[in-house]
Amino acid sequence: MPNAKPLILSFGSINIDLTARAARLPRPGETVHGESYAVMLGGKGSNQAAAAGRLADGSGIQVALAGRIGQDSFGTQARQELERFGVDLAPLREDAAQATGIALIGIDGSGENCITVVGGANMAVDETDVAAASEWLERAAVVLLQLEVPQQAVLAAARKARAAGALVVLDPAPAPEHGLLDALWQEIDILTPNESETFQLTGLRPDTVEDAAKAADLLLAKGVKAVLVKMGSRGVFWHDGTQSGHSAPFRIEPVDTVAAGDCFNAGLAFALAQGKPFPEAVRIASACGALATTRHGAADAAPEWEAVAALMAAQPEA
Repeated sequence: MPNAKPLILSFGSINIDLTARAARLPRPGETVHGESYAVMLGGKGSNQAAAAGRLADGSGIQVALAGRIGQDSFGTQARQELERFGVDLAPLREDAAQATGIALIGIDGSGENCITVVGGANMAVDETDVAAASEWLERAAVVLLQLEVPQQAVLAAARKARAAGALVVLDPAPAPEHGLLDALWQEIDILTPNESETFQLTGLRPDTVEDAAKAADLLLAKGVKAVLVKMGSRGVFWHDGTQSGHSAPFRIEPVDTVAAGDCFNAGLAFALAQGKPFPEAVRIASACGALATTRHGAADAAPEWEAVAALMAAQPEA
């Protein structure tokens, strides 16, 4: 396995998103005529890998993805899409017994949506996938984790990565109804909840910087080393375990927020893999998330580094 380049490894879900747009969503038992549809790469694991791959193009940083797909046409499409973003798929496994995960997404004229996710092969991810990706987990500078695969597998991946010296970044999405496994808290270097996930994990809504700071304190007390509370249009509150701060939002005109969180985490990983100081890494992550909202789609909304650098230059932190 090549090992000359710093590595970002995303360990998580791979889906194909089937999205239909219509003037309104159907009621139970009703059929409506749609206006358009798209079949695109999705899943938080693959979205974060794809976004990191686009950012890392030409940088000397390698991006790889570990997880499972089925031996089906959707799995083939996922591979082709991820390769287009420059993602190394050597750690990715195929499952002969499970279908590739899919998300069925309906979107109405006002942007409201309803989503049905069928996890498929994602839900079969276990410690054998961790074992298969062990060389990658042990070599990675940054490991990106999410919660669209079983938590026991996430925990095993986090343990192996941290034991080898990687930074482990967990996007706690979707936020589990009963919270994180007790042991998982101790294996997280950086937790990146958004507003709803922060509320699910702490009972506090980060509507203000002060509330976000209180929520971050609660999360740090559970054992994580650092917290980034993504506050949407109010920016990001961060606490690295020693220092804290608030990164103001970028001024943009959003058209689609679906990819913001995944591009944020990809940007964070890219900056950390380059050795950027924590506050600067937060700012880079915020710029990536903001730019993602100016484009439609999930993985395809990921920005290039040149666009990120231009936005940061045009809107420097006060």
